[in-house]
Amino acid sequence: MTGTGDAAFALIDCNSFYASCERVFRPDLSRTPIVVLSNNDGCVIARSACAKPHVKMGQPYFQVRDVLRRHGILAFSSNYALYGQMSERVMAIIEGLVPRLEVYSIDEAFADLRGLGGNLERLGRTIRTQVKRDTGLPVGVGIGPTKTLAKLANYAAKVWQQQTGGVVDLHAPAYRDWVLRHCDVGEVWGIGRRMKAHLEPLGIRTAWDLAHADARALGERFSVVLEKTIRELAGTSCLALEDIELPRREICCSRMFGDRLSDLAPIREAVASYTFRAAEKLRGQRSLCKKLRVGIRTGMYNTGEATYATAQIVELPYPTDDTRLLTQAACAAVERLFRPGYRYSKAEVMLLELCQRGEYSDDLFTAAQPAAAQKVMGVLDAINERWGRGTLRTGAFPNAPGWAMRQDLMSQRYTTRLDQLMKVR
Repeated sequence: MTGTGDAAFALIDCNSFYASCERVFRPDLSRTPIVVLSNNDGCVIARSACAKPHVKMGQPYFQVRDVLRRHGILAFSSNYALYGQMSERVMAIIEGLVPRLEVYSIDEAFADLRGLGGNLERLGRTIRTQVKRDTGLPVGVGIGPTKTLAKLANYAAKVWQQQTGGVVDLHAPAYRDWVLRHCDVGEVWGIGRRMKAHLEPLGIRTAWDLAHADARALGERFSVVLEKTIRELAGTSCLALEDIELPRREICCSRMFGDRLSDLAPIREAVASYTFRAAEKLRGQRSLCKKLRVGIRTGMYNTGEATYATAQIVELPYPTDDTRLLTQAACAAVERLFRPGYRYSKAEVMLLELCQRGEYSDDLFTAAQPAAAQKVMGVLDAINERWGRGTLRTGAFPNAPGWAMRQDLMSQRYTTRLDQLMKVR
């Protein structure tokens, strides 16, 4: 039980999110182990629970293909359109059940439960039930007096799911102490492998050890972040909910090509498409870009092949969000960077020195983005939002490029494409 004045946070996390999304529209796969692959079907980046004993995260697909087949594990290409849309549905449901929400990543969110009082574990079960009912996705809910304890409670809800039913509340001291004693220090939010290696020689091996360590001394020795983590584990709330996502100071769009490219034309098309996507993100956070960086490289680990990697920073005539100007600058840069005789595997476009409108001062001698450009970009975004991304685009890249990344195992875009809706017979 939690009083209205007590701090209370929840961490709601979708279980095996990518794999679970693949199962929502394929109930026949409910008991089938699943893995999801990275761009170009390269490495394993997500696994269902029943696939984890047989496949490690990050293993190259070509190395584990026979293992997957032997254990009846299905592999899927990353279907980011599906995952993003399902994430929006989950967050909308949770937002309707809690006072405030901080979307932490595509599959997890912190909720501020202060002022609700009552049985918070029951609220956690309501969230879990409603998300499952309305989206088909399983979630775990961890609740605690601090964000760090809520994160650890969520971990406990997954590890001991049969005993907890997927919901753990660490407000009760007895529950909190039990979880702290039984969780490795490496499972604490923010304690990575490197920090764990520093802590273990000091006798800090469990979350309990860390919670009872000298916060100030370790903070002075390592960082203020570690000090806050220790205080949070001990029950003192140091981290508030972040209501507003701050604009990013850099935006990067980078992809491996589906095949190695030796000619300039397809590489220039790829750079134009990456610039188009980066400019969409730029306008999405209402920022302008002062510089951009373009890079290309070959495969760096292929024996017997010449390697080459280079990049160039381009100063723009004025801060801009105009896709046309950014594309022109990026394509000109890649033409200067390209060298014949190499097999290129990747290109990257990075927008640098971002600023919000009004953050920089114009003067009589400094050019500014024409007002007409802002109107044109507004029309471009409105059309693509209404009819789908890429409906209206620059002529610098084709609709179905040959250099596009491989997605040979892609499921349907059930929620974002009319031609891929489920058919019920």
